[in-house]
Amino acid sequence: MHLKGKGEGVPGLNAVFDILVIGKFNVLEIVQKVLHKDKSLENVGLLRNGGLLLRMTLLTAGGAGMLYVRWKIMGTGPPAFTEVDNPASFADSMWVRAINYNYYYSLNAWLLLCPWWLCFDWSMGCIPLIKSVSDCRVIALAALWLCLIGLICQALCSEDGHKRRILTLGLGFLIIPFLPASNLFFRVGFVVAERVLYLPSVGYCVLLTFGFGALSKHTRKKKLIAAVVLGILFVNMLRCVIRSGEWRSEDQLFRSALSVCPLNAKVHYNIGKNLADKGNQTAAIRYYREAVRLNPKYVHAMNNLGNILKERNELQEAEELLSLAVQIQPDFAAAWMNLGIVQNSLKRFEAAEQSYRTAIKHRRKYPDCYYNLGRLYADLNRHVDALNAWRNATVLKPEHSLAWNNMIILLDNTGNLAQAEAVGREALELIPNDHSLMFSLANVLGKSQKYKESEALFLKAIKANPNAASYHGNLAVLYHRWGHLDLAKKHYEISLQLDPTASGTKENYGLLRRKLEQMQKRDV
Repeated sequence: MHLKGKGEGVPGLNAVFDILVIGKFNVLEIVQKVLHKDKSLENVGLLRNGGLLLRMTLLTAGGAGMLYVRWKIMGTGPPAFTEVDNPASFADSMWVRAINYNYYYSLNAWLLLCPWWLCFDWSMGCIPLIKSVSDCRVIALAALWLCLIGLICQALCSEDGHKRRILTLGLGFLIIPFLPASNLFFRVGFVVAERVLYLPSVGYCVLLTFGFGALSKHTRKKKLIAAVVLGILFVNMLRCVIRSGEWRSEDQLFRSALSVCPLNAKVHYNIGKNLADKGNQTAAIRYYREAVRLNPKYVHAMNNLGNILKERNELQEAEELLSLAVQIQPDFAAAWMNLGIVQNSLKRFEAAEQSYRTAIKHRRKYPDCYYNLGRLYADLNRHVDALNAWRNATVLKPEHSLAWNNMIILLDNTGNLAQAEAVGREALELIPNDHSLMFSLANVLGKSQKYKESEALFLKAIKANPNAASYHGNLAVLYHRWGHLDLAKKHYEISLQLDPTASGTKENYGLLRRKLEQMQKRDV
């Protein structure tokens, strides 16, 4: 588990504010005395200020406590990241790592200065690595460090105490909260993440405000400076409104990222998933294919694409994709299960069983896989194994309606009516409002000649799902057996209106009509 926190730098910011604003200490003077081991350090007031030392101690203890709690929540170990999350950190060359880390810093600085390129995810090739000094992006690094060095020199060497404190405070607020995201102390799981700029933006605002203030003092064009400031505020407010609109829906958010990171496979994957959830499979396939093209090892895109192709009965390609996914990531349980479903559809039963077993090996509590394994055993007429698999599914997930339903139907079809009734009643106790379970149990009760109870369940199922032709058709069969012929006729007709092609219902309705005609002739 990886917590995406942004508050670890808060104690550090409080310390900077306390030292610079409340204590009004000269950082350069303190550093010089520490470096020269000057015994007169206490003369600057740092050691003589008991209140300050107490506050620093409390802040240090609080910060350490926050880090410890987070470390415990994360499982007392660092989270595992992959190359697609932060490619620079996996580079073999220290020089490549250093130059790309610095380029990421310059991108973050630019996002603070001009937050126009905003994206929900910057991984998976969104920012190609810099591998040569001939790359023009190196200019951004030089610009960043020229600005930082200039600000640091002004902050440390200025004779104006107020200016020195403001600049030091702004730089402290800018740099300290960004350090956990800098890759300097540990690898982070992102390239650029806008959330890590929330606190640094405080320092940026301090520096920007001080800069505009200083500029307006040394120029006669104060109205022009004011106009520039107001223009920047207006543009950023407008951008904020636009960006807020992009967060109104997943579709808008994901598509907004295409113009910023067209090389990001995750962007295409998320758009594809969103389209698939809405039922637009054709468009989803296009985006999934692009995600796999951009990242040939993107197993989640392969799995989802394989699922859609399976539903469209394009089984050969689906099997190839899913086989490749489990080859790349052998512990990918969902892909193993889906591969088993495809192999089952291709009637490769032994391979399908092996795939299901492998999925369960990697995810022991996997009710859906047990359910599909049960379907495989049912196809092979291994009824006991099928029932055991479905029972495992319901133990792991008591509300697994399909597994309960299949157990009832299998026991019903094999003549085990008493056991089917017991399973049906157990299922309805756990899922009392499931109309499919009501329907299956009603069929069992009807065969057991428990007509009244069966009728009540059929009517309850129909009330929950009135347009199910089979519900009306089977209720008509119950009435037919029970001798309530008029009610049988009524529900046969409703069933045929809902599904005119149901051959079994047509046949039963024909038998009923002939019986009613014979009865009328006898009455005459």
